Amino acid sequence: MLIVPANLSPEAKAKLAKYSEAKTPEEKIKALEEFLSAVPKHKGTENIRLWAKRRLAELREEVEARRARRGGGGPRIFIERAGAGQVVLLGPPNSGKSSILARLTNANPEIAPYPFSTQLPTPGMLDYKDIQFQLVDTPPLLLDQPSSPINNKVIGLARNANAVALVIGLDEEDPANTLRKLIDFLAERGVVITKSKGLVRIKRDRSVNGIKIVGHGRMVNFTEDDLRRLLSQYRIYNAIVEMEGDVTLDDVEDAIFTTRVYKPAIILLNKADLPGSKAKAKRVMKHVPPDVPVLVVSAATGEGLDRLGDIIFDILEIIRVYTKQPNKEPDPDPLVLEKGATVLDAARRIHKDLARRFRYAKIWGPSAKYPGQRVGTDHVLMDGDIIEIHVS
Repeated sequence: MLIVPANLSPEAKAKLAKYSEAKTPEEKIKALEEFLSAVPKHKGTENIRLWAKRRLAELREEVEARRARRGGGGPRIFIERAGAGQVVLLGPPNSGKSSILARLTNANPEIAPYPFSTQLPTPGMLDYKDIQFQLVDTPPLLLDQPSSPINNKVIGLARNANAVALVIGLDEEDPANTLRKLIDFLAERGVVITKSKGLVRIKRDRSVNGIKIVGHGRMVNFTEDDLRRLLSQYRIYNAIVEMEGDVTLDDVEDAIFTTRVYKPAIILLNKADLPGSKAKAKRVMKHVPPDVPVLVVSAATGEGLDRLGDIIFDILEIIRVYTKQPNKEPDPDPLVLEKGATVLDAARRIHKDLARRFRYAKIWGPSAKYPGQRVGTDHVLMDGDIIEIHVS
């Protein structure tokens, strides 16, 4: 996590504020270069200087990648989402990500008994109860080489995904330590896999009168006045501050410069077929965040992987809703909606005119009090419902 030193000079804080206000990668690069020139080198500024240098490298890569795309050159690292949700497989070299993808989908990633056989992301589709999930194999994360350019690309894939799967090989000497390093590595780069940690998003908005606090977060050891004073130091006077979990003032200050995102996650402890793997798995379990599910699996034998679809469905918090026309059978391909979605949400998903011309709907399934119940737009749908929409 980025911790901003409290004793930064007003000049340095102004440079940071300029960075947070910048709109383009080029403007951000210039602002960070000016910030680094204004920050003295000493123990108290090590973390923020390291963050600034890492962010500079990411921005420069982003600019170069954009130039390459314009020129038609360079490999494609971005994978567009498909199916009911995209789940990116993350892990160190030789953890077995490619083997898991090959076992579960129709993809044919290169699989080799040596590190770095995966050079580019490879997608595949996992069939699950009338829908599909997109699994994406990625190049390995180099946890001991944090400045590696490939790490930045993989983190970009994770930030774009609906969820992540952390793959740890049980053939490692200390898989628990690898898992801890991987979770910390992601958190340092703004990808959080547990809701228990403080998560803050700051959206500048001149239409907002002052600072508006939203969300279900709890402010730990600071007040709203403390928050406003801190933001004013960085020339933020009109903004929406969204908080989740237990939030500290350090979390708020980090959010000024880094965009932290929560990604639902599952941990896959792979290579359960190897001798001694079950005992290692038990030790790893002690270090897993309480709200993150774990599967002990084997890509070689398929052990445990039959439950992956169920867990992905749960962590994405989605439902399947089947549509039908009067006097016809339901469509076998369901709508995929978020939990808590209403009839109006379903109508909008099908076509905006359905929402505009809506009269009533009939519902069959778990949310209906009786088959064919007539409902209005605010009726909350459940997984497996069948909906028939009537319009004027």
